[in-house]
Amino acid sequence: MEEARTTGPSTPFVTPQVARFNEPITLKCGAVLGQYELVYETYGTLNSERSNAVLVCHALNAAHHVAGVYAGDPDNVGWWDNMIGPGKPVDTDRFFVIGVNNLGGCHGSTGPKSINIATGRPWGAQFPVVTVEDWVNSQARLADRLGIRQFAAVMGGSLGAMQSLQWTISYPERLRHALVIACAPNLSAQNIAFNEIARQAIITDPDFHDGNYYEHGVTPRRGLRVARMVGHVTYLSDDEMADKFGRQLKHGRLSYSFDVEFQIESYLRYQADKFAEYFDANTYLRITKVLDYFDPAFECGGNLTLALAPAKASYLVISFTTDWRFSPERSREIVTALLDNRRDVTYAEIDAPHGHDAFLLDDERYHRLVAAYFERIAQETAHE
Repeated sequence: MEEARTTGPSTPFVTPQVARFNEPITLKCGAVLGQYELVYETYGTLNSERSNAVLVCHALNAAHHVAGVYAGDPDNVGWWDNMIGPGKPVDTDRFFVIGVNNLGGCHGSTGPKSINIATGRPWGAQFPVVTVEDWVNSQARLADRLGIRQFAAVMGGSLGAMQSLQWTISYPERLRHALVIACAPNLSAQNIAFNEIARQAIITDPDFHDGNYYEHGVTPRRGLRVARMVGHVTYLSDDEMADKFGRQLKHGRLSYSFDVEFQIESYLRYQADKFAEYFDANTYLRITKVLDYFDPAFECGGNLTLALAPAKASYLVISFTTDWRFSPERSREIVTALLDNRRDVTYAEIDAPHGHDAFLLDDERYHRLVAAYFERIAQETAHE
């Protein structure tokens, strides 16, 4: 069993850890990974009963660095640091929180950039396409390694929430609560279309080289930039963009050119440049496919109620009014299917102006709700 390292309120520093697996894992596509690694971080202390563990599942461009900072790198703050930590809604003085970089990622876990031991070269285009089910299965193996037979909760937003939902189907006995935030039971045609535009931007970049750009010493930077711009627009609401940028001009006048003129253009280019510096294009292609493929009801004839029948967890489902990518209507589909199965469900629709990104931001009502739900979990854990 691997040591479960901890951080406490006296130190914000965290250290990534690596779990190496030599047992083959068969992916849903039929491919087999003979061995693989998962990079993860932990926060808080695992209690003697090992009953206070919380798994946090990441969305598209995030990873295992959920909260805190690294020693010597104080600017690299975890992506959900406002939610997770000592005294925060997910209180690491009470819960042992785990963040994992999923298979196919580009932040240390085995993925397209990793060396394929069969060839001695990076996997590149040969790395298999993965699914939410594959991620959940690999996370369950990590939990086994840490001696955690049942999570107090599994939580996530967006693609992370899809993993939380899948946990309740794949391993109903291994979690007591699921937090499903800014989620949908599957992608709409419009969402799949946005993902395909992003993928085509990458695939048609001359530096893509059919996914084997590592061997050429280049990256499809232009395609990644466009993909990020497309994605970023869908994460924000029209009102949020209007409030932040409106039609503000960067230089106070029109230049009648194709240079940056509006502040929104400047913002998108900045975000795109930053993203292209650290994210891997092959990983981006695979994660957007993970989103496209998620559909628990598919193998149940489109019946979501039937798909969720194995679930035993209690649920907190949260949506945001201006999230047009994963709208509240889609969350209510999940709630209805759970109620059809007589599951214990709490549902909240938060009136927030930020669009899909609201699940990452500071909203007092949202954070109070999550804190109250985790207080309930803490009380249950204490009486077990």
